Amino acid sequence: MNTTIAPLVPELWADFEDLFGKQGACYGCWCTHFRLSPAARRASDRERNKDHIKARIEAGPPPGLLAFEDGKAVGWMQIGPRADVPEWNNKGRGSAPVDPADATDPGVWAISCFFIRVKARGRGVTHRLVEGGIEFARQNGARLVEACPIDLSKDSRSIGLFVGSSRVFEKAGFERLVERKAGRPLMRLVL
Repeated sequence: MNTTIAPLVPELWADFEDLFGKQGACYGCWCTHFRLSPAARRASDRERNKDHIKARIEAGPPPGLLAFEDGKAVGWMQIGPRADVPEWNNKGRGSAPVDPADATDPGVWAISCFFIRVKARGRGVTHRLVEGGIEFARQNGARLVEACPIDLSKDSRSIGLFVGSSRVFEKAGFERLVERKAGRPLMRLVL
C-alpha cells in the first residue's frame, strides 16, 4: 500500500472524524488525554472532547499527522511542541521532561499518541507516521523529538499502544533517556 502523510489542517477534519469514528477512538478520547487536566477529563465526555480537538485543529498549527491509503485516513499521530500537550509534562509521568525547561521550549517536541484503523494495523503505518513526523518537526523548527512508548504488548490491538511501540522509535533512531516506569522509556531523537 502507498501511504501518504499529511498535517491535520481544518480541511481534513472530515477525514479525522471518519478515522476516529462515532465513539471518538479510545473510548471517546478524541486524542485529548494529554491536553486536558485529570479534572477536566473527568468532567468531559466524548462530545466535549470532540469539540475540544476540533477547536484545537481550527486554531492551528496542525496538532498532528494523518496517514492516508487510497484516499482514506488510516492513521493518526499527535506531534507538536511539548507545551501543546501539558499533561504529558507532569513530573509524575514517565513522559515528564528530563529538563523542566523543555516543557515550554518550542524546540522540544513530543509524539504523544497514535490511532491506527484496525484494518490497517500491522502494515507499518506507525513507522511511516514517525518518519513523516520527524520531517514535520524538522521543518517546523524542532531541535528534539521525544516519545514515551511501551516496550512490549502481546496484542497489536492493545489500548496501551496508543503511545506507540519502543521498537518503532528505535528503528527511527530514537535513543532511550530514562525509564521511570517499567517498560515505558522516555526516548529522544536529536534533529
